Amino acid sequence: MLNLTLRQLRAVETIATSGKIVNAAKQLNLTGPAVTIQLKQAEETLGLTLFDRTADGMRPTAAGLAVLDAAQAIEQRLRMLRDQIDAIKGVRSGSLRLGVVSTAKYFAPRLMAAFIKEYPDIEMRLLVGNRAETIASLRNHDLDIALMGRPPRDVPVRASAFGDHPLVIVAAPDHPLAKRRDISKEEIAAEHFLIREPGSGTRISLEIFLSDVPGRLDDLGVEMGSNETIKQAVMAGLGIAFISAHTIASEVESGRLAVLDVVGMPIRRQWFGVMRTDRAISPAMATFHDFLMRKGASHLPHFGRLYPENGSAVGNRQSGDSNLISSDE
Repeated sequence: MLNLTLRQLRAVETIATSGKIVNAAKQLNLTGPAVTIQLKQAEETLGLTLFDRTADGMRPTAAGLAVLDAAQAIEQRLRMLRDQIDAIKGVRSGSLRLGVVSTAKYFAPRLMAAFIKEYPDIEMRLLVGNRAETIASLRNHDLDIALMGRPPRDVPVRASAFGDHPLVIVAAPDHPLAKRRDISKEEIAAEHFLIREPGSGTRISLEIFLSDVPGRLDDLGVEMGSNETIKQAVMAGLGIAFISAHTIASEVESGRLAVLDVVGMPIRRQWFGVMRTDRAISPAMATFHDFLMRKGASHLPHFGRLYPENGSAVGNRQSGDSNLISSDE
């Protein structure tokens, strides 16, 4: 196994991601036969087949997946070595792959812009996905840092909280409950909810909130695939939604959505910066983590007074201060 080369590992990794040798050859700027030779040499060295040839393309075998995992770890370590060498040279540069759950996309670009302004020589790449996709990227070493509300339990990570994240219930401005105060949980539970898919963090939080209302979880509501779709549906009067306050700031300020005054709301949670514990921290990662801890909270959405009728705001509403639930999209 010690005879495996970086070229062979990169060939295996590119074949796995592209699905076909011809596609891998284009990405590697090689000919198809050259990539085939690299793969054949790797398989001969290991004594195992690394891919099954199927009508749908090249699928990694169990051995192929093991080699792929090693290849990704080695590529990551080489990136970190480059950053460390630059740091030793005194170069304030490097690269950073930042992953964010879908709710965080409402503030991540602003956060990135502020960071790049302060550290212009650090190259950043942003990847947005739902919770499952972001965790998968962490697991596969495709991210350096992820921003999310609930750190994964099945991936070794260190998580640092950098800001509050309130959850609220919204309706169209002309909804009968929009002008009401102190709406009970039982009353809100009788409404028609628009919800995210199973496994979504906001859906899990809503299920927890309504779990003590008999029979309510049997038919939670109509599923929709994104926060944007849910917001549009609520504005159209199709129902109410339990959603991140960080996703609805502009709609509330413009009067297109109303935050309902529900007892026990807002439910408060936190945003975390998450990194794997089983890898070294590059200078770029350390720099961004320090920035996140110092200034991350200041770049979260500021939506003013979301309860204009009774003078309360998401930031100071006492009824929800003790409702801490960690979850995300």
